[in-house]
Amino acid sequence: MNKPNAPWLKFYGDIPANLTYPEGSMYEAIKYAYDTHMHGNGYKNAAYEFQGKSTSYPEFFEKIDRTAKAFKAIGIGEGDKVTICMPNAPQGIDSFYALNRISAVPAMIHPLSAEGEIKFYVTHSKSKAILVLDMFYEKVLNALKDVEEPVKVIVAHIKDELPFPLNLLYPLTVKDKPAPLPADNENVIDWKDFIAGGKKYASLPNVFPGKDETAVILFSGGTTGTSKGIELTNLNMNALGYEVQAGAGFPMKGLRAFSVMPLFHGFGLGVGIHTVLTAAATCILIPQFTIKTYARDVKKYKPSVIVGVPTLFEALLRSDGFDGVDLSFLTGVFCGGDSLSIELKKKVDAFLKEHNATVQIREGYGTTECVTASCITPKEFFREGSIGIPIPDIYYQIVNPQNDTEVPYGTEGEICICGPTVMKGYLNNAEETAATLRTHADGNVWLHTGDLGTMDEDGFVYYKQRLKRLIIVSGFNVYPSQVENTIDAHPDVLLSCAIGIPDPYKMHKVKAFVVLRPGVEPSDKIKEEILEHCRQNVSKYAMPREIEFRTELPKTLVGKVAYRKLEEEEAAKAKAAEEAKE
Repeated sequence: MNKPNAPWLKFYGDIPANLTYPEGSMYEAIKYAYDTHMHGNGYKNAAYEFQGKSTSYPEFFEKIDRTAKAFKAIGIGEGDKVTICMPNAPQGIDSFYALNRISAVPAMIHPLSAEGEIKFYVTHSKSKAILVLDMFYEKVLNALKDVEEPVKVIVAHIKDELPFPLNLLYPLTVKDKPAPLPADNENVIDWKDFIAGGKKYASLPNVFPGKDETAVILFSGGTTGTSKGIELTNLNMNALGYEVQAGAGFPMKGLRAFSVMPLFHGFGLGVGIHTVLTAAATCILIPQFTIKTYARDVKKYKPSVIVGVPTLFEALLRSDGFDGVDLSFLTGVFCGGDSLSIELKKKVDAFLKEHNATVQIREGYGTTECVTASCITPKEFFREGSIGIPIPDIYYQIVNPQNDTEVPYGTEGEICICGPTVMKGYLNNAEETAATLRTHADGNVWLHTGDLGTMDEDGFVYYKQRLKRLIIVSGFNVYPSQVENTIDAHPDVLLSCAIGIPDPYKMHKVKAFVVLRPGVEPSDKIKEEILEHCRQNVSKYAMPREIEFRTELPKTLVGKVAYRKLEEEEAAKAKAAEEAKE
């Protein structure tokens, strides 16, 4: 086995390569952090802030208990699943830990998920309830129409968590007003009524889930077009929190993190929320990221730590609100979710220096199957093109994809990961679990990432390319097969191919090439029908932004669609367009 933790001695000094983790639940881990770092020590930092309203740690634990009682009151118990379809808002955070408090399991999904996806997520996880924001609840009700088992729909409102007078002004700023809740549907519950219903429980039992029990389900796209539920344990989540704190290279206690990555994303949930809370630090909850509000929020809240995808940092450079802003309050800036190009890193580092920040942007690498980050650029040092070195207790192997044997340093192979953050498995999918979690000759279970890379003798890892087809849009995974399956369902479509093409803001966007059946002529009507079907079945960020009709698609020697040929054509077109501008 390569010894990837060796660099910690060279680049981090006294930070240990191995850590000790909590034996219990996520809830107990954040309670321990509060009791250890804050309780009785005079620290007053909040657990989270939302639109200027602070929630202290004691208030946070009270809210968790109230929400836990409310879930008990509607019949949620040990092992039951509840889907959380929320942006970064207090009700979502409170519910996430409340479910853990009563040994239930939250399944996190994107609020912009299409109806077909929501139906799949709820049925696949066998959720008994779903928490959703009022502006999305009608979509959820439509998605649940054909679900066999009844599902409680808890409807939350942003205004309920806003400070005065924003709570009064907010409804006036909303363009598309959410419809009133139906009075004749007993399965639809307003958040305030939901919380009130839990008052019949005087107390909660002090029994918590164990470290190896499923703590949360996150979803990733499937290469065959079907999403997979990733089961992450309490140990997975807690180990990530401790490892990232160590990998940060600076004390996180008392810091303020810009929690802009969403709850359904491993990076947003694992690093932006849970890591912060296990350090007794403060999450600054940002429910929706826009370029217009980016500079305003950073100046207003002065976060110590910013975590985000390349898109967020590209927006940093394009925002005109940072002129003359002093960013010396930044302690850490971390990028993950997609590859950070060498040029973008140089530009962001220069931007930070120009604004008095003493830090560099630090790239990380991971996958939802190990929660998120497993590899981080050291605090004071980086190697060009590298995604960093493995964080404590995480081991990397670069193996031959044909036989799983380890390859020499500097040789390209599949990136495999071993450590306490590696998932329990895929929900109700033993076959995919066995294909992804494999026991190697060393006797250890390794997570096969499907990514190709190399490792140098100092343990620095270099990402090369993906073994599997994948498009990344604003840091979110889009599986082309899911888009293609949706398009191919149109009766006039013979076949299709989806690829990612460069986008100045999202880094990539989806373009679909479509071949119609013989005798069918391309038309705007067919294009709109295809797009409408996609709106019903794929997430907003996975929507094709362009559709090009063709009479045929390029093929490989074995008859498969040569998607790389299409990618090359688009790259050539983009290059020609840039040259024409010059």
